[in-house]
Amino acid sequence: MTAAIKAEGLRKRYGDVRAVDGVGLTVGRGEFFGILGPNGAGKTTTLEILEGLRRPDEGTAELLGQSSWPRNPDLLKRIGVQLQASAFFEKLTAREQIHTFASLYGVGPERADAMLETVGLTEKAGTREDQLSGGQAQRLSIACALVHDPELVFLDEPTTGLDPQARRNLWDLLRQINSEGRTVVLTTHYMDEAEELCDRVAVMDAGRVLRTGPPRELVAELGVDSLEDVFLQLTGREYRE
Repeated sequence: MTAAIKAEGLRKRYGDVRAVDGVGLTVGRGEFFGILGPNGAGKTTTLEILEGLRRPDEGTAELLGQSSWPRNPDLLKRIGVQLQASAFFEKLTAREQIHTFASLYGVGPERADAMLETVGLTEKAGTREDQLSGGQAQRLSIACALVHDPELVFLDEPTTGLDPQARRNLWDLLRQINSEGRTVVLTTHYMDEAEELCDRVAVMDAGRVLRTGPPRELVAELGVDSLEDVFLQLTGREYRE
């Protein structure tokens, strides 16, 4: 398995809090990989270190064979990032938003319009971002992260706050993104989402990776019935989203 991501010994502290405490991960190219854990487990900080948005106190991370820190402009062209909180330009329509993002990468308007169609927002192209539903705004955010055709995509809890139908619609889009050959790394605190989407997951708690593997294999390995039970077995406490 050729590695799209290789991280070793990542640590990040904030005062006495160990947000990330010795995390190591390897993600293969073309894999759909999930970082799973309750709120406060260290998922977002880990992702930000991998993306090159945050400097680790210790450890190393490589993306597509290159160090993610210090930030490398050539590497940034090969990755797409969808942050937990969508950040759009104020008062722009969906089409204006994605055209602006495209221009930052030197990508033409035809590609931008094609991405709107891919995420099912062509009919909302003239709608301002503050008038989109939560699911539509998330799809626009993902479209902006994909407009430059990255090889590796990071998605930080993209379905949080969405209703069940909007979540499932977004799952279909994420499967499509992965089926096109992209490596996808997803953080989530939803067990069902990890089971539905991910080839493998890293189960995190208190800044540490407790176990890594395919969801079904983790369940079978520990002789339990679900990922919730896996978490209980590993931590001694019930899972809380």
